[in-house]
Amino acid sequence: MKQFKRIALGIGIVAVVAYGLVLGAMYVFQRDFQYDRGGRLFALSETTLAQAEQVRIPSAGGSVVTGWYQTPAQGKPLIVYFRGNAQSFSREHERYEAFVADGYGFLAFDYRGFPGSPGEVTEANILADGLAAFDWAAAKGFPIVLWGRSLGSGPATYVASLRDADALLLETPFDSAVSVAADRYWFLPVGWLMADQFPVDQWIKEVSEPVLVAHGTADRTIGVSHGERVYALAPNPDELWIEPGAGHSDMWARGLWERAKGFFARAEAGAR
Repeated sequence: MKQFKRIALGIGIVAVVAYGLVLGAMYVFQRDFQYDRGGRLFALSETTLAQAEQVRIPSAGGSVVTGWYQTPAQGKPLIVYFRGNAQSFSREHERYEAFVADGYGFLAFDYRGFPGSPGEVTEANILADGLAAFDWAAAKGFPIVLWGRSLGSGPATYVASLRDADALLLETPFDSAVSVAADRYWFLPVGWLMADQFPVDQWIKEVSEPVLVAHGTADRTIGVSHGERVYALAPNPDELWIEPGAGHSDMWARGLWERAKGFFARAEAGAR
C-alpha cells in the first residue's frame, strides 16, 4: 500500500510539473501561438492593381506601417480593410482587385510585426496601427466603410467604436481572442495567461455604424457562435449571414463580395 501511495504521489508530482511547464511555455511564447507572421510583402507589379500605390502610414511611437491604397470612383466609398491573421495583407490582392473593378477604393495594410511593417506585434500596436490607418484614410475626404476579417475584426470594431464610418463588415469575427483560446485550450487558464485579448464583445457595444456579420457553420478556426454573439451585441445590426458548410476561409468564394456590396449600398444610402 505504501509503495502504491509513493507511485501515485510521484505521478501526481510529475503531472503538476508538466502542467506548470505547459503554462510557462504558453505564457512565454503566446504570441507565437497567436499570430502567423510569416510570408512576404507582394509587389504591386504582381497584381492587376495598376492604379494603386504603396503607402507608408505614420503610427504610434514613430513607427510606420506599409499598405496599398487606391482612391474610389465618384460616388463610391473607400474600404479600410483590416486583414486577418496570416502572412501579409498583400496576399489577398484578388480581393482588392475586385474592389477596384467595382469602383470602390481601398486601404489595406500590415500591422506592425507582419511582413510589410517592422516592429513588435501586440494588441496595443495592432489597435494603434488600425487607428492610424483610419485617420490617414479619413484625411482623403471620401466616405469610409470598414471591413474586418478574422483577427481584423478586433481592430476594425475598436476603430468603429472610436471613429465615425458609414458601415462595419465583420467576416468570421470573434467575440474575444481569449474566448477563441478557451475553445482550443480549455484545460488552461487562458484568461490569466493572455496579454492580447481583443474584447470585441465590449467594443461592439459602442459601435453606432450598421453592422454585417458573415460566418460559416463549418468554421473550425473561430466557431460560428462567436459571430452570432457579436451580432447580437451590435447596437445597429443590419444582417447576420450564416453560410451552411463554409469554413474559415470560404466566405469570399461563397459570395461575400456580392453581400458586401449590397450592405455598403444600404449603409451609404442611410448615411446621406
